[in-house]
Amino acid sequence: MKTENRFLLRRYLLFIVALFINAFGIALITKALLGTSPITSVTYVLSMFTPLTMGQWTIVLNLLFMLGELPFMTRQDLKTDRRIFLLQIPVTLFFGTFIDCSMSALFWLEPHAYAAKIVSLLIGCFVLAVGIAFEVKVNVAMAAGEYFVRAISRRLRREFGYVKLGFDVTLVILACVLSLIFMSGIYGVREGTVTAALIVGPIVHFISPFYRILDRWIGEGGSGTSGEAAAQTADTSRHVVITIAREYGSGGHLLGEKLSSMLHIPLYDNQFIRLAAQRSGMDEEYILHNEQSIPSFWLKCIFAQTNGARMDRSLSPEDVLFVAESRIVQELASREACVIVGRCADFVLRDDPRAVRIFCCTDPESARKRCIAEYGIAPEAAEAEVRRVNRNRKTHYEYYTGERWGDPHRFDLTVNTGRVSVEDAARTVADLYRDRLAALPAHPASGSAVADGGTLKG
Repeated sequence: MKTENRFLLRRYLLFIVALFINAFGIALITKALLGTSPITSVTYVLSMFTPLTMGQWTIVLNLLFMLGELPFMTRQDLKTDRRIFLLQIPVTLFFGTFIDCSMSALFWLEPHAYAAKIVSLLIGCFVLAVGIAFEVKVNVAMAAGEYFVRAISRRLRREFGYVKLGFDVTLVILACVLSLIFMSGIYGVREGTVTAALIVGPIVHFISPFYRILDRWIGEGGSGTSGEAAAQTADTSRHVVITIAREYGSGGHLLGEKLSSMLHIPLYDNQFIRLAAQRSGMDEEYILHNEQSIPSFWLKCIFAQTNGARMDRSLSPEDVLFVAESRIVQELASREACVIVGRCADFVLRDDPRAVRIFCCTDPESARKRCIAEYGIAPEAAEAEVRRVNRNRKTHYEYYTGERWGDPHRFDLTVNTGRVSVEDAARTVADLYRDRLAALPAHPASGSAVADGGTLKG
């Protein structure tokens, strides 16, 4: 319990730091005089024609958001989320105060040249993204604006990201209306507002993986409980799982088939469509066409500029599908020796010492020829199809894992089927499989060196 409290205290301290960084980023964006971020557009405009400062209006508006949340919440919601709901009060007070402090600290920043304004804007967007990524990482509280959106999305059963986008657009429109009414012109909403809305989220997405260095300090990730759990599972379930990530046209599925035949263990590839449909309740046809793609990737990244994605329980269909397939991968790996093709299985099983991770690649010409000969793709369309599918796989993998697709450091073996035949590659992987199996601790019940999946035959 003391350890958990220490980790929780560290998370809260980091959250306060994140709030300050966010406030400083907003101040930098505002000082660029190209418009402020969407979430602070109303408070900035209000501060321009009233005695209250931007930070003070932030406190007032966020407290109003808290009152607005209540009609969208049930008694059970209030009971379940009481801590997060009440934490909005100190978060609001801190955030508003930090904004005013940051604006005062940057009193000297008055860029006149347009290029200088752009530089200030871009630096502010990066600083804001750094703070938001911290906020998402520690995941202990939510700002009132995000919680307000979450309450609406849960009650209306709509995806958080789209409701948040509508909320931000509404704030910007309201800021413009207030500016027109009270100042006879549009002030505080300019190209900088649009720029912040478009680039902060993608920056958050791309820098978030670097925050894994904090995992041990805040008690998260494979360095702690999950790694120990994986080791315990391996001790009581003695078998090896092969995961195959692959480029399109590299013969990854064929490699899986040969390994399944050589080692007498099941292969899971196309079967995932049926299993995921059963688990998620989705139509098999939908899964067939959408399991390796992310619609509107840039829009998804824009949604990443809120920590609601970590706390929201209303997932997009793509998110539901990824979660369903990840759970299937974990269940299969805990149950039996098998070969799993795709489905980000190398990442899902990253802490499992029983997993042998293979990446199958090839050169573009070999991929094109295989697509024509084995997949029945027209010669004139094959090259474009290889690029399209690989782009989708890369985007899907990197969006959901935060890791670089095909990074050789993440795999036990990378196979280039343009230079090595699939048969030779299968024999090499089979040897690696046997070596990994022999290295596992003997099963406590039998001490046998035979896998649960059956007797191995070369």
